[in-house]
Amino acid sequence: MEAATILTALADLAPAGAERVFDVSGTGRPLVWLPEPDRGPRGARLDRLAALDALHRDERILRRGLAFVVGAADLDGGRRRVRLPLLAQPVRLARSRRGYRVVPAGDLELTALIEDRELAARLEAAPGLAGPGWLAAAGTSAWITAAAEAAGLKLDRVVAKPPRSVDDTVLTGVAAAALFVTRDVLAGRLRDTLLSWAGRPGLAATALARLYTDDAGPTAGPPTGVDQPGGAVPDRGPGGSSWAAGVSAVAAGPVDGRRHEGPGAEEEVLSPLPLNAAQRDVVRRTRAEPVVVVSGAPGNGKSHTLVAAALDTVDRGGSVLVATQSVHAADVLGDLLRRHPGPVPVLFGDAERREAIAADLAGGAAAGADDALLRSDAAGVDAARSRVTAVRAGIVAALDQERLAAALPAWQPLLPALSQDAPGAFDPDADLTAIRTALADATRAGAGWWRRWRQARAAGRLRRLAGVAADVPEDRLRAAVEAATAVRAAARLAATGGTDLTPAWQALTEADDALAAAVGTAMRHRSTSARRWSADARRAASGLGAALRAGRNRRRELLAGLDAGALVRALPLWVGTVADVEDLLPPVAGMFDLVVLDEAAHIDQLRAAPVLARARHALVAGDPRQLRFVSFVADVDVTTTLRRHGLDRFADRLDVRRSSAFDVATGAAPATWLGEHHRSVPHLIGFSARRFYDGRLELVTRHPRNERADVIDVLTVADVAVVDGVNQAEVAAALALVRNLAADPPTGGIAVVSPFRAQADALEAALLAAYDVDEIERLGLRTGTVHAFQGSEADVVIASLGLVDGDPPARHRFVAEPNLFNVLVTRARKRLTVVTSLRSPEGLVGDYLAYAGKPPSPAAEAEPAEGWTAALAEELRRLGLPVRPGYPVGRWRIDLCVGDDADAVGVICAVHPDGVAAHLDRQRTLLRAGWRVYDVFASRWSDDPIRGALDLASRINRP
Repeated sequence: MEAATILTALADLAPAGAERVFDVSGTGRPLVWLPEPDRGPRGARLDRLAALDALHRDERILRRGLAFVVGAADLDGGRRRVRLPLLAQPVRLARSRRGYRVVPAGDLELTALIEDRELAARLEAAPGLAGPGWLAAAGTSAWITAAAEAAGLKLDRVVAKPPRSVDDTVLTGVAAAALFVTRDVLAGRLRDTLLSWAGRPGLAATALARLYTDDAGPTAGPPTGVDQPGGAVPDRGPGGSSWAAGVSAVAAGPVDGRRHEGPGAEEEVLSPLPLNAAQRDVVRRTRAEPVVVVSGAPGNGKSHTLVAAALDTVDRGGSVLVATQSVHAADVLGDLLRRHPGPVPVLFGDAERREAIAADLAGGAAAGADDALLRSDAAGVDAARSRVTAVRAGIVAALDQERLAAALPAWQPLLPALSQDAPGAFDPDADLTAIRTALADATRAGAGWWRRWRQARAAGRLRRLAGVAADVPEDRLRAAVEAATAVRAAARLAATGGTDLTPAWQALTEADDALAAAVGTAMRHRSTSARRWSADARRAASGLGAALRAGRNRRRELLAGLDAGALVRALPLWVGTVADVEDLLPPVAGMFDLVVLDEAAHIDQLRAAPVLARARHALVAGDPRQLRFVSFVADVDVTTTLRRHGLDRFADRLDVRRSSAFDVATGAAPATWLGEHHRSVPHLIGFSARRFYDGRLELVTRHPRNERADVIDVLTVADVAVVDGVNQAEVAAALALVRNLAADPPTGGIAVVSPFRAQADALEAALLAAYDVDEIERLGLRTGTVHAFQGSEADVVIASLGLVDGDPPARHRFVAEPNLFNVLVTRARKRLTVVTSLRSPEGLVGDYLAYAGKPPSPAAEAEPAEGWTAALAEELRRLGLPVRPGYPVGRWRIDLCVGDDADAVGVICAVHPDGVAAHLDRQRTLLRAGWRVYDVFASRWSDDPIRGALDLASRINRP
């Protein structure tokens, strides 16, 4: 009951409904009438709308209205201008030879002014609604009159064509189509949604309850049979491989706490995506824990991690809902899923994809993969994994020999004495493994006659195997065995010509790629197996298709009647936006096994709650150092509401004014930090890494080709003033920068942003005046506020601060807000230009401009190399090659970085100090980051650094 009470309290804190909008036109928001509903001629007004839509392609701001009410009326206590579409739909403008085609990009929605749901559903069910010829049909006039009256607008007349001028003394219905722009793309009846969820059964066992309450109901492991709600199928049939059997065993295991326990927590992570250790840990945690939290900076691999965890859950028989705040984030996740093999997701991203989903479902589903194919896939995975294991074992053995042999110089002075202590250990034919076992048994602690008898027997074996005298101390014996091991390793390396892993590393890369492909293929086939597509699953999928073709109000009725368990059995992976979830999925508590909530620091609790209620477990990702949600709820309202519902003890969690969905999740589970940065060159991310992330970022992107790259420009403009919130001099400067880029635009687009809405609008107007839609698309040009670019990125970013020194302190504080500023300076992938009018910048802005004004420094020098590494470095320098020891890449150090700029290579001279596993992880990281890596072990060159240096130089320079 606590979860229901919490939802009711959240509903009381939500806005009662969307703002009552009667006029969709206005300054900067033209209403452009169309001669035909689905097309329009080229002309200044439509050209501008097409260009505006291209500048904001991630925001879906263009709408087509059908059946308008125009004029004026006495509304809400005053005379109001009315320009209102009774039906509206997100659209895009596609260029054609005749002008523009109006392409639907989402739902056709009835005006939100009609609050009676049943009446709205009847209006949506009108025959031929919005279809071809509907505007000219005989019954349309009556429909417009009835819809307008339901919206509280009594019409004086209905006309077939838009009037040349609107008579504001009457209300007129217009049976025509027009285009307009809306900035409010997330409006909705949030209060009604939360109240509806508060009355649904099953909330106690959902992720919502686990985040908020301390006594959530029991949680079950991922389902393993076709008759379990929301479950998958036992696709690992008789005779399946060991990998398939292992996956099935884990799928059957319980998930009942936040500890890393059970087979799911410890089992190997196989994924079609390349993952580092922290990312693999998140996947393991998601198998075993009811709530998992992930945090990381921009470019630190959160998207890869979430996709990997989602695929893993589906493959174990579960179902997953991935919900993001922004359309761009949903697109990023969708692109990842398309690039890597794996289960095919239902990508609803935003309303634009619903028609595509409906069309796919209308075509029916194939029979699905049969058991024979699934067994073949499992065998393919086992074969690919065996290949990885074999190649890796060879590398591990070679590195172990190197590691052991590298210890020989330290043992050399002690060898004469140690060989006297245990002469048999140094015999070339000695069984060193047996000697170690005997030594361990002879020195194992314990009491009693049985232990003493076993120790005596072991001591006898030790004397026989190693020739050990009875009075030799234990530590001397251990030292003798280790020294003998080093001697033997060095002898073997000398006999085999030393270690050369070049072909082995290539083979390992190929084997890793083959395993990822095999795992992805197996995942995809299992997710669409014949057993998943049972008769009830097909009916549920068909029902979903029918619901998606209905209007919004009728759709909700149809969705409520679907078999949710059967639906997610057939379609187990859904990826889209928080705003679209309620209009696409049946309202069933715990419908999914896992909800993945991305950009959670930017999602308020009110919008997150219905998403969390749809799953039993949660994986929540976010960055609290980026922009957070904006709330207008007053503290007094929060306090009063919680007291009224008896929820005072939840005040820390239900502070909806300050606590995001991410904040609530961090109170329920520990967070895994993703530290590796994979996106930006060091200069672009360096300031944020130090200022906002306390130096915790590990820059895998660092390389001599980019570590000195000065990619932040500061353009200071003169003779400026801010008028009505606009710094026109900065607008002109930003426009000039775009013109300079136009001849050779970056492939990843240009973004022009500002912290201030007025400045962003002025930049938008200047760009629209300078470029038509063709040029905007060619340049990949986008513009908007920093808030609009949360989660987005571009190759080149131009940031107009919009400030002057004499501005009020509030404007300076707004720009210097750390989360906003962090987003502003981390949107660029390749270059950032800051346009500013400040002459005496202070605080955070001043610190950043000072940072940008200095050339970036190279990576800090490591401690001097020693031994073979130092000798090799010296010889390479004699050959004229630049050498830097201990070069940092992410959390790793490369023994020697040889060469300059793009020609620099990494040289590995010895086994990693942390062991063979660390050595392998470092190698994989470097190769994925694009490094050319060479092994130059001392054993290969008989400890001759001259020969090693000459060979390396020839290989580096080889074409």
